[in-house]
Amino acid sequence: MTATPERTDGNDIFQLFDHNIAYEIRLSRAMEEEMLSSFHYYGVTDLSIDNNEVDNKSDFRYLVSSKRVDHIIKQAKFYGSDNGITRGLIFCSRKNEAVELSELFNAKGFKTVALTGDSSEEERALSIENLETDDLSKKLDYIFTVDIFNEGIDIPKINQIIMLRPTESAIIFIQQLGRGLRKVDGKGYLTFIDFIGNYENNYLIPIALYGNTSYNKDSLRKLITEGSRMISGASTINFDEITKERIFQSIDSANMQLFSDLKKDYNLLKFKLGRTPMMMDFIEHGSRDPFLFVDYSNSYYNFIVKVEKIEKSDLTKQQLKLLELFSKEINNSKRLEESLIIKFLIESGKLSVNELKELILKKYYYSISEETIKSCVSNLNFEFIREKKRRENVVYKRDLRLRNPKPRKRKFCFFESVCCALKPNRLKVFLLDSVTFSIYEFDRLFDANKWQNGFVLYRKYSRKDVFRILNVSENPVAQNVGGYLVSPDNKHCPIFVNYHKEEHISSQPNMKMNL
Repeated sequence: MTATPERTDGNDIFQLFDHNIAYEIRLSRAMEEEMLSSFHYYGVTDLSIDNNEVDNKSDFRYLVSSKRVDHIIKQAKFYGSDNGITRGLIFCSRKNEAVELSELFNAKGFKTVALTGDSSEEERALSIENLETDDLSKKLDYIFTVDIFNEGIDIPKINQIIMLRPTESAIIFIQQLGRGLRKVDGKGYLTFIDFIGNYENNYLIPIALYGNTSYNKDSLRKLITEGSRMISGASTINFDEITKERIFQSIDSANMQLFSDLKKDYNLLKFKLGRTPMMMDFIEHGSRDPFLFVDYSNSYYNFIVKVEKIEKSDLTKQQLKLLELFSKEINNSKRLEESLIIKFLIESGKLSVNELKELILKKYYYSISEETIKSCVSNLNFEFIREKKRRENVVYKRDLRLRNPKPRKRKFCFFESVCCALKPNRLKVFLLDSVTFSIYEFDRLFDANKWQNGFVLYRKYSRKDVFRILNVSENPVAQNVGGYLVSPDNKHCPIFVNYHKEEHISSQPNMKMNL
């Protein structure tokens, strides 16, 4: 049994048990089942002294200044604890910071100790005993610590945790939060006060709090905006306006596609499964958004070749290019029809136009036009995209066609060249995985009540996505878009606006989408 199957040390503990997982429960599910204490999280702005924001890189004198001590104490008293008798744990960045702050708190009338890696087992045991004792003459108010209480320590009576250090790892954050989630008689809830500076890794906070490890920027922004509505049970999550803005800035600037991070999450899931994970495995196990691998390497297969250091691919250059084009240009979940066509042609070898129309109308409650059908065929032949390289790099042009011109019998089919290209089972497996992910992601974000002319209100679309959905025959040159492009039938003219909100404008302006 382990609380930390995903290791920060890179070790594969799943292999020890032949990758058999008898039972698994994550924090959010444990909260739903009331196995843990509820908590109230408060993201609080750390102090600014002499126009310098205090953070873990600050001069030591700022970290232990009287102003900062007063600020910490003020917030600790303001947010309080469940029964007014605080038994707290304070995580610091440095050993000397923990020692000095403990002494300064004691000078203010508190009873505290500092424990570091240099403290003996006897000192640690005695401090924990004094933190939990009911003898108020011996009771400690706080233990200041650096790292040593991340895991393997049982202090059930902790009812307040203060974070004076940045979030460097979502795993460690959960371990530190977990120190106060143990249930015990007489304990109502845990108060968690997080002093947030202007840290680069603030985007890890929503990942840790909500257990969303997709690293999808839009999902993380939504979590911060929704606050407590996205957390289970009676727990709450609150940010002041400054900390919320800092987290948004961190999400915007973060690179969610660093190879080292992608490789780490790939290997973690590989350890868990005992085999090479596919894109849908990341979905089924609540891991990283698999399209990030596609963005990084143009196809998920390319990423596997890179991370596994496969010197010679078993796919030809044409097959690799075909997989890249389908992965990035077709299966990005922004339009459903093309992915459905590929899925049925791969699985059953046939699909009529009427069957496609009936399927979409029955499941998604909208009708597709003849213009959309033609656009899908054109897009599947990669006639819509503009290749930066030589034109012949676009392979298999004009290889998917409506075979029969009679309105009621038209069927989609691959030409023989595509059928031959798909004969290697490996290519077919990865293409079908890409298709399945695209359909899943479309379904996840689809709302019939918010669907309008091919778009789902509030979804994010690139310029290319917009013109593709509007059935434009070829992706327009970017410079031409600035001059506005009216469709030949005068039905649409997409206009792209950079929206900069002034301070006096409501944070949720009444905006409608008209196409």
